[in-house]
Order: sequence, then structure tokens, then C-alpha cells
Amino acid sequence: MIEGLTQARAAIGSLLLVIPFCYAVGAAMSGFGAHPGFAGLWTRAQLAAGSALGFSISLAFALTVFGEVVFQTPIILPLGPLGALVVSVRLDPLSAIMLVLVSFVGLIILRFSRWYLDGDPSQPRYVRWFMATLAAVTLLVISNNLLLLALSWIATSLSLHRLLMFYPDRVWAQIAAHKKFLVSRVADLSLLAAAALIGTYFGTLELSEILPRAATLGALPTSLQFAAVLLMLAAALKCAQLPFHGWLIQVMEAPTPVSALLHAGVVNIGGFLMMRMAPFMAQSELAQTLLVICGTMTAVVAALVMTTRVSVKVMLAWSTCAQMGFMLLECGLGAYSLALLHLVGHSLYKAHAFLSAGSTVEQWRTQAQTPALPAPGFGTWLTSTVGAVLAVVAVGVLFGTDPRHEPALWALTLIVALALAQRPIRITPGEWQRVAGEAGAKVGVAVLYFGWHAAFGQLLPGQANAPTTVQLVIVIGGFMLLYLTSSTVSAWPQGRFAQRLQPHLFAGLYLDELFTRFTFRIWPARLPDTARNLPSTTTGALRPRAIQEEISS
Repeated sequence: MIEGLTQARAAIGSLLLVIPFCYAVGAAMSGFGAHPGFAGLWTRAQLAAGSALGFSISLAFALTVFGEVVFQTPIILPLGPLGALVVSVRLDPLSAIMLVLVSFVGLIILRFSRWYLDGDPSQPRYVRWFMATLAAVTLLVISNNLLLLALSWIATSLSLHRLLMFYPDRVWAQIAAHKKFLVSRVADLSLLAAAALIGTYFGTLELSEILPRAATLGALPTSLQFAAVLLMLAAALKCAQLPFHGWLIQVMEAPTPVSALLHAGVVNIGGFLMMRMAPFMAQSELAQTLLVICGTMTAVVAALVMTTRVSVKVMLAWSTCAQMGFMLLECGLGAYSLALLHLVGHSLYKAHAFLSAGSTVEQWRTQAQTPALPAPGFGTWLTSTVGAVLAVVAVGVLFGTDPRHEPALWALTLIVALALAQRPIRITPGEWQRVAGEAGAKVGVAVLYFGWHAAFGQLLPGQANAPTTVQLVIVIGGFMLLYLTSSTVSAWPQGRFAQRLQPHLFAGLYLDELFTRFTFRIWPARLPDTARNLPSTTTGALRPRAIQEEISS
């Protein structure tokens, strides 16, 4: 019986490799049998993606029966004291959730792409790199070897770069892709350096051996502290944190399905890395604090800038930037189960938001026909804030959560309450039914938040020390500042404070312009001749001088 169980677990482990293989086959077959209609091209791609989703769901069920599985092939490349490169994969709750999520979202975006690119002669090239990106992402999320994970990380970035350059004659697409290429290479080097430091210390690159040993170390030695900071840097760069966020905002020149794939999937990889390395990262207070600072700053600034945007896709891009910051600060506080819940929810929402962006005109027409309500006064904001906080706290108490044992959860709960308070309830005579409905909806959100936290807590138990007082103060202080600023602007949109702040927020606090100048000085992009005919402004934002200088030269 034991031998049969061992064989079953080995078969499950080998099936993990079938998922990226399905996508790789779809990419390899993208150039076969093409004809003007490209019907066979999309049929083969959807069959490969559908098969990958089927295997992902089957493996998720197998996990509940056989438990976690680690599968290794013979050594591919011995690396001496660092260990070895091995095709080593693992099935655990984190990888199972990510496989189903990536496969499901990938299939939906692929089906949308067929309609979106109808008539485009470059469809085979699109399918090739789309499937290659999914192959690299799925290999990354199942990797148990740190070097294999890093190589998959790099392959994902390079494949996505080809999609971002799908229209090579679009200058702004080239500029955004150029900046992303530079940022991604720094992230790659950071991850590889961290892998080398970790492998040298532990004598292996197998995460199934590293993570349990790291959890028992307590204080990390200097080399591993540096490795943790490098991992944090790699995650921050991959998640487009400030001030390295500009490329994420400017990749709107790529096809909409590519934007959906990027914002709903690939940009989340930094958060996944932090969750995968959670037992290791938990031992580095410095790295955790840097995550909290970086994530809080990005979430607050990006959320404010987002309110000044009129382009739907650009607004969604700033939203992604803010959401990634929030996910990383959750990781910094040790709330990895909430970060995983955030990742899943954000991926599904952002995929839908980008793919349905074309219906924005109809939504705007509907809103334009609805009479605008007057701006809420101070009393309304105060009542809404107090009511939201009391409702969320009451629900938390009913779920049995204790602030002394879960301070990170309660800090994040306060943020949820402030978010709910952003939609103040206007109490007007004769509309008590509507008021009760809105209040009930806020309580329902709180119930779902704590309920999903409890469910995901079973899948990904807490793996970090309690957050420090400094970390909690940074998070709570940052979001209180966000709430007070946004509430003031909403209550007095024509006031002096709002009028002075809005131009700076519209310019993104000039962070991307400074970064663009820097990148064009150290490594200028090769722009086509059409760049010379660009206007001095694009989408309402001034073009950075560095780009103007590069074009004129």
C-alpha cells in the first residue's frame, strides 16, 4: 500500500510538468497550418489552454487526497557549494491555487484575444508569445528549485516583453517596454544574487529543504539578511512599485488582452515570490519593514493619483500599482493568507475590468443621465467613518479575532473600514430602506472579509512573527493620511487644498519623469523615425525632456 501511494504521488508530481508543457506545445504549434482565417491557430491554442486548466483543477483535487507532493528529476547542472539545478516541482495549497488561477484567467483572455485580434496578420506571433508567457508563469509557480524559479521568472519577463512590443511602430509602447526591460533586468539580477547567497549558506537550492531550516534560524546571518533584502527588491520591481512604476502605466499601447494578462497575472509574481519565501522572509525584520514602507507609500500615492485620471485603462493601471503596494505591505506585516486572498481577488477583478473596458462609454452615459448628488458634508463623513469602524470591529469580534494575537489583521481591518467609509451613507427622510440596504452591504463586505480570511488562513497559515510597532504605525499612519486627503478633496473639490494638490497628483508627483530621464541617460532606447513627429504632450501629460532630447539627437 505504501508503495502504491508513493507511485501515485510520483505520478501527481510528474503531471505538474504537463501544465507548462501544454502551453509550450501551444506556443510551438502557433506557426503550423496558418491560413487567412487563423481558425486552426486559435483552436489549437484554446485546446492547449483548456487542457492546462483541466489538469490544474485535477491536481487541486489530488492535493486534498494525497497532500503536498515534491517531484524531482535527476540533476541537470551541479553547482558545487550552491547545490544543483534540478527540475524540481511541488504541489501545495499555494501552487494549486496559483495554477488554477493562472490557467483560468489565461484561457479567458485567450478566448477574448481571438475576437480582439480578428483580422490582424500577426496573430500567430501573438499566440506564440502569449502561450510562452503562460508556460513560464506556470513553471514558476510550481518550482521547488530556487534557480529554476529564477530562470522561469526571467523567461516570463522576456516573453511578456515580446507581447508589449506587439506593435513595434508605436513609440510610447517602445518607451514603456524599454523602461520595463531595464527594471526587470535589475529584478532578475537581484533574484539571482539572492539565490546564490541562499544556496551557498544552505548548500542546496531546494525550497522544500531551505524553508523549514530557515524557519528555525531565528535571527538571520548577514548574508541571508542581504538575500532577504534582495528578494524584497526583486518583488518590488516586479510589482511596479514607486518610483519604478511608469512602465506599468504606459504599456496601454499594447493590445488590451496583453494589458489584462499583465495586470491580472504577471505583475502579481512579486507577491507570489514573497508568499513562497514567507518562512525565510519572516526572519528578516529589515526586509519586512522595507516591504511595509515601499508598499504603503505606493498604495497611498497611487490611490491618490488614480482619482485624477480620465482614461479608463490608465486609471486601472494606477489601481494595479496601488493594489500591488497593498499586497506587498500585507506580506510585510506577515498577513500572507490575506495577501493570497488579495492576489486572487485582484486578478479576477482586473482581468474583467480590462476585458470589459470597451463598455465604459455605455456606463458613462448611464451615469451622466443620473442626477449628481451634492458633496457630503463633514457630519456625513464623520458619521460614515464611525459607523464603518464600529461595523467592521463588531464583525471581527463575532469571528473571534483578537487584536493582541492578530495585530496585522486588525490594522488591515481598520483600512477596510476606512475604505467602506469612502462611500458615505446619506440619510434622507423617506429613504430608510435604501439607507438600510447600504449599511447592510457594508456589514456584508466585513463578513466576507473575515470569512475569506478564515478560509485562506487554513490554506496558507501565518508564517511570520508579529509585526513591530513601527510597521503598524507606518501602515495605519499612511492610510489615515490617504483617507483624510481623499475625504477633504471629495468634500471640498473647489477648495484651495484640492486645487493646489490636483496638478501635482495629475503629474504623478513627477516621479516617473525623473526615472525616465535617468533611464534614457544610462541606456537610451532606439526609437523609430516616427518619434520625431510626436506632439509635445501625450494623453494629457507632459513628455519627459529626456525623451525629447533623445528624439532630437
